[in-house]
Amino acid sequence: MIRCEIRGENIEVTDAIRNHIEEKVGKLERYFTNAPNTHAHVNIKTYSNKKAKVEITIPMKDLTLRAEERHDDLYAAVDLVIDKLERQIRKHKTKINRKFREKNPEQEFFAALEANANGKPEEDVDEGMDIVRSKQFQLKPMDSEEAVLQMNMLGHDFFIFNDRETEGTSIVYKRNDGKYGLIETN
Repeated sequence: MIRCEIRGENIEVTDAIRNHIEEKVGKLERYFTNAPNTHAHVNIKTYSNKKAKVEITIPMKDLTLRAEERHDDLYAAVDLVIDKLERQIRKHKTKINRKFREKNPEQEFFAALEANANGKPEEDVDEGMDIVRSKQFQLKPMDSEEAVLQMNMLGHDFFIFNDRETEGTSIVYKRNDGKYGLIETN
């Protein structure tokens, strides 16, 4: 059983909102043969421009599902997030079935899916798993500010570099809110 821990930011979580989320998250249980004591962490946030953001994270033993969506309608955002989570589950199920076909009992982790919500046969979807291009390049020593400038100059969303101070590989990236993030490796 998947239990929901719902937290609202700038919004009161009413019984109607809680029931809608629990009903939609509960439908994900059909994908698992055994999902005991699983918690779905749901964060709801509303903004001054009337947009709502819904984030759902479901940590499990061998898999962490996470999706977020922004929409003018809170209920539509919940539906879109659930759709994303279902795609992640199907993608992972396909990967497990390919990798461990007839060798590993781990494939029993997912229940057999005979039909999707429309009653049509389920297709194994493998979205974007093929590597279509490969690049090699030298990492140059620089600080994070210079890396952000390089990233913006190239028009990319991320940039990998050797941090001059730590001498480790680091990554700067552009966040959805327009600010920048830094990932440092050990």
